[in-house]
Amino acid sequence: MRNHTLFVQAPVTSMPAKTEFAWYPSVDAAGADWANLSQRAQDIFFQRPYLHTVELNPPIGMRLGYLMMYKDGQPVGMAVCQIKHFSASESLAENAETAKNPCVFTGISNWLKKRVSGWVEADILICGNLLITGAHGYWFDRELVEDHEMTDLLQRGLSYAAQQSERLGVKIAMILVKDVLPEEQATLGQKLVKDQYTEFEIQPNMVLHLPYRDFEAYLGAMSTKYRTRAKRAFKKAEVIERRELTSADIQQEAGKMYDLYREVATNAGFNMVDLNEHYMSALHQAMNGQFRVFGYYLNGEMVSYCTTLLNHQELEAHFLGYNKEFNHEYQLYLNMLYDMIRVAFDSGCNKVVFARTALEIKSSVGAEPEQLLCYLCHQNGIINKFTSTVLDYLKPTEEWQQRHPFKD
Repeated sequence: MRNHTLFVQAPVTSMPAKTEFAWYPSVDAAGADWANLSQRAQDIFFQRPYLHTVELNPPIGMRLGYLMMYKDGQPVGMAVCQIKHFSASESLAENAETAKNPCVFTGISNWLKKRVSGWVEADILICGNLLITGAHGYWFDRELVEDHEMTDLLQRGLSYAAQQSERLGVKIAMILVKDVLPEEQATLGQKLVKDQYTEFEIQPNMVLHLPYRDFEAYLGAMSTKYRTRAKRAFKKAEVIERRELTSADIQQEAGKMYDLYREVATNAGFNMVDLNEHYMSALHQAMNGQFRVFGYYLNGEMVSYCTTLLNHQELEAHFLGYNKEFNHEYQLYLNMLYDMIRVAFDSGCNKVVFARTALEIKSSVGAEPEQLLCYLCHQNGIINKFTSTVLDYLKPTEEWQQRHPFKD
């Protein structure tokens, strides 16, 4: 029997099945069982190089934990968890356009958000990853567990993780299951809602599929309007020097990169992560070429940068930053989107995951919205009844128009 485990009875089918959970404070402590499952998952965000880097360079106020789930003594599932002290009032940022163009209704809305957010402060257990968008919170070997077993194991496993955290002195007030895929919303999602979790949407994940031979074929599939727009953006950025950064370059530019990241993050409307200044450099050294950083320079000074993570046949657009003073004149953001698409083609990827925010401009390069749902439960039953109402006040909103750049 493993240390730090709890035995419970699974639902009876033809015969009782023994299940157990294990909770670990680090990916190294999770050992061989985690390593074996993570290899089968085929997802770098469950594997040691990435997770160990985040552990050593966590966002401010965050710690990680790892939940292993067993059936009949065999490892069948795992979950990456993050524990974050959340203060809604610190995570909300006033929209710059609203501040410049106030009206009575937006003023009332902002006042309500500030008042309600002042009540929302707690330690949250998150099944998922606040640093990335997508279903990278849990994984099960579906040859060993059925749908009902998966949903039951995950829900009870997260309750167990919350109990273990409390034993270590961290009182979990809320549990959040982040970014559940559409195909699992009818099974896992319904089970969570039945058990008093509140289902809610935030901004969709923007995903670009690449059924094209190369970047030129991708541009050729666009209508004349969007192809002309792309070429105009390329021309505006001709004076910008672009280069891929080495580990030494990243260390040298760490302060500038952090400042550019903060310039974007502080105007994002809602931000639960304050990135560690050393995260980029550490990740570049740990990921053996899977993490790449591209710098954009004007007269020798960095004015923007973007980063990518190669996750098998998916390219993940990771953190970026840019100087807003130069963005419009040189079309920095749009050029970075196109450059990441070039990287995806060069890497043999079949899609680019652009994540959330800046939805309209991402759709202008062909990205489509993928709605991932989240589920939140407050441990206090009385407070939990008001979770949906509070979320309605705090959810970020972004008015945007879906663009359709391709001919067909």
